[in-house]
Amino acid sequence: MKKIFLQGLRVVFAFVFILPASAQDFDRKIPVDSSVRIGKLKNGLTYYIKRNQKPENKVELRLAVNAGSVLENEDQLGLAHFLEHMAFNGTKHFKKNELVSYLQSVGVQFGNHLNAYTSFDETVYILPVPSDSAVILDKGLQIIEDWAHNISLEEEDIEKERGVVLEEWRVGRGPDQRMMEVYLPAIFKDSRYAERLPIGKKEAIENFDPETIRAFYKTWYRPDLMAIVAVGDIDPDEMEKKIKERFSSIKAKKKKERPVYEVPGHEETIVSIVSDPEAPFTLARLFYKQDRRKEGTLGDYKQMLIRELYSIMINQRLEELRQLPDPPFIYAYSYYGGLSVRTKDAYQSVASAPEGGVERALRTLAEENERVKRFGFTETELERAKSDLISALERAFNERDKTESSSYADEYVRNFLEDEPIPGIAFEYTFARDHVPGIALEEVNRLAHEWIGPENRVVVITAPEKEGVTLPTEEQVKQILDMADKAELAPYEDALTSTVLMEEIPEPGKVESVKKYERIGVEEWTLSNGLRVVLKPTDFKNDEILMSAFSWGGMSIYPDETFKAARSADAIVQNAGLDEFSAVNLQKLLAGKNVGVRPYISNLTEGFSGRSTPRDFETMLQLVYLYFTEPREDMESFQSYIAKNKELYKNILSDPQYYYSDTLSRVLTQNHPREAGYPTVEDWEMVDFEKVYSVYNERFADAGDFVFFFVGAFEPDSIRPLIETYLGGLPSAGGRENFEDIGVRPPEGPLRAEVFKGAEPQSLVTIYFEKEAPYDIDLAYKFGSFSEILDIRLIEELREEKGGVYSAGSSAGANKYPYAHYTLRISFPCAPENVEKLTNTALDIIKNIQENGPTEADLKKVKEAQRRERLENLKNNNYWLSALRSYYYHEIDPEKILDYEKRVESLTGDDIRSAARLVDIDKPIVVALYPKDFQSKRQ
Repeated sequence: MKKIFLQGLRVVFAFVFILPASAQDFDRKIPVDSSVRIGKLKNGLTYYIKRNQKPENKVELRLAVNAGSVLENEDQLGLAHFLEHMAFNGTKHFKKNELVSYLQSVGVQFGNHLNAYTSFDETVYILPVPSDSAVILDKGLQIIEDWAHNISLEEEDIEKERGVVLEEWRVGRGPDQRMMEVYLPAIFKDSRYAERLPIGKKEAIENFDPETIRAFYKTWYRPDLMAIVAVGDIDPDEMEKKIKERFSSIKAKKKKERPVYEVPGHEETIVSIVSDPEAPFTLARLFYKQDRRKEGTLGDYKQMLIRELYSIMINQRLEELRQLPDPPFIYAYSYYGGLSVRTKDAYQSVASAPEGGVERALRTLAEENERVKRFGFTETELERAKSDLISALERAFNERDKTESSSYADEYVRNFLEDEPIPGIAFEYTFARDHVPGIALEEVNRLAHEWIGPENRVVVITAPEKEGVTLPTEEQVKQILDMADKAELAPYEDALTSTVLMEEIPEPGKVESVKKYERIGVEEWTLSNGLRVVLKPTDFKNDEILMSAFSWGGMSIYPDETFKAARSADAIVQNAGLDEFSAVNLQKLLAGKNVGVRPYISNLTEGFSGRSTPRDFETMLQLVYLYFTEPREDMESFQSYIAKNKELYKNILSDPQYYYSDTLSRVLTQNHPREAGYPTVEDWEMVDFEKVYSVYNERFADAGDFVFFFVGAFEPDSIRPLIETYLGGLPSAGGRENFEDIGVRPPEGPLRAEVFKGAEPQSLVTIYFEKEAPYDIDLAYKFGSFSEILDIRLIEELREEKGGVYSAGSSAGANKYPYAHYTLRISFPCAPENVEKLTNTALDIIKNIQENGPTEADLKKVKEAQRRERLENLKNNNYWLSALRSYYYHEIDPEKILDYEKRVESLTGDDIRSAARLVDIDKPIVVALYPKDFQSKRQ
């Protein structure tokens, strides 16, 4: 079943059979998509197989185990998750570290591709492997089989992995985790779920007996609780044969009933109010808990569609309130969905509140829910919501033969674990197209009466613990809800002044010259106003056109006193809307369209990003035209934007991780006023309305020096008239601007900076290097490849050998502007007492590569991963959009995009060693976060 985002919320769709809408037919069961083969072996193991060629030569394998942390005994807390770790640390056919190393050698990257997760009720292993080699595919199935019943669980391996799991536990610590541990028992009152967080408890992780985890594995990893999923570029008959041959030999185990744990109901409203001195934000959450609804019949599916229409409409109303000059919340949303447990769903309303304003935010949420309950939605709201819903489903339907295999694989996992229907997008879309238009307003309005009431209601408030800020008491919260139930409310009034985005079409320009790059299938047009358009038509997606654009200048050309206005100008304009349309009314006007455009102003450039379907391509260009020519100047919208951001950033530095990020930025830029840290409340108060619009209008006054990029499902000749009209018709003064180098540079190393913040025994480390050198695309590639080698070594030594980190990685950058330089950044979290040791190990790894180069095995791993990734990238619209923009930005012939394969083939260990020497190992900048009391303890 597809996961589609509507109005920024996750919407879950069940796919349905196409039948007339009679009551009798609605009792029919939803069928299963005939393109997926589902079977069950004699030992009880279920399998799903589907042939899908997106991407080519790849298969997504999954092992789904219907067992998670909720099944743990008291002496097993955290061991379902620990067992997931052990699957990568020794099996019958792969000794410790051999599994990850082998997969890397065939182009599968640990973390990016190879992964797993453990939740309350399930554990899922994710293994994508190449399918163009029978040997590799068989090895992949061998790994899945080993996970199913041949994890070694050797005591030595368990002892080494304790450190890694403890580091994952450490990474998760902080204000959010501490507060969740307090309020979770309110949401899951009297339920086992409140006591079984998957990460477990530190003491249990440190001290469990190896036999205890073996007992969990023996009890719950059994064929009748497992499913194998294989989706990709495969022969289904051959795959079914392989699964039967390999997995039928797993012996069925004596069944212990797999219990299902309930979350009991309650008549009273439960309130949990939690504060923490490190919490950066104030949140109010309303839960109206409901028993999990089955989605087995066509009637169930129709009800799900009705619930989604409700969510679309309530969120439109909340967005309107968010745009008020004095908004009741920074953001808010409502939706009907799961609670991460099998037996309960909830209608949920969430708001981020200003400091001291949580009562108002909560009251607004409750009153808007009550307004719907009392008066319902309007017909015009419902018609727009129907258009949005059907449009989203139509786009998924149009892309049905270009859907990624991973999407199907995850869908089948949910079918096995949660009985989610899987009839296929054709059934889903056709049913919605036929039945959504007939859904009556009363059917949607009825849901408010079913959901909203005092029974099974939970209120959770989380906030900073701060002197001078008082939170409501439990009794006051209940009074707020009672007052909302009795408040004098008026029906919602739906207003939209116009239904046409542009009344007048601009005078078109002309394509004056065409340059073709035949080898990459790209055309460059120069329009009569000077604007250039770069086009790459593709068939990678049926219903997608991506857009990007840039022009030189950006914020760099403005003096410091204008910078604060320049930094926010793009977002303020987008928040205001276009022409006569507020942002809210613009959203209403675009109902049913799959289109989005965002202007931006960065340090060196200004421009746009956007996407649309072929059908909505003209609308995307109209939005671009209006962002150039008719940005809406709205003081109330401006005041709303500033008010929300003042509150958003007011307490952000209370959180140690935000504080560390702020300090890191200040260190690396030598506290440059343009680049250093998060904006303060005072910064927001200094943003001037007139300067904002002066900067924005200046940046977009002259379209002649812009370059636009379009990649996707179009034919250049068919969109040429639209390009000439909306881009060729833009104003141009014939000027050519450039950026300015404002002098931001890092300090000279070596430098060690220590940051003391936070209560948890938690450190974050960044090691940074920068080298000024001429930009060269070949050197940039080699430097990036060095970073990939470094990643392998960091994981091997910091995680696997020392057990000192949960994750560690590096990122390499090659920058031509505003000055030519190369950067390397290494980051990892760890225990405070291990900072020095692990930092020195990381530096030693770099030094070793500089002196000796990579091992031949590591070089092969990186090159194979690059080859595999390249094959997928060449059939990906996002890749081509990014690549074309990058080559134009760096003034490189775009046909050199095709040189990448040669670079990969010719890459040597000497190249890596030479690139690594761009790093001056004696001049690192190291910035480390420590707990606030660590300095005193160290002394």
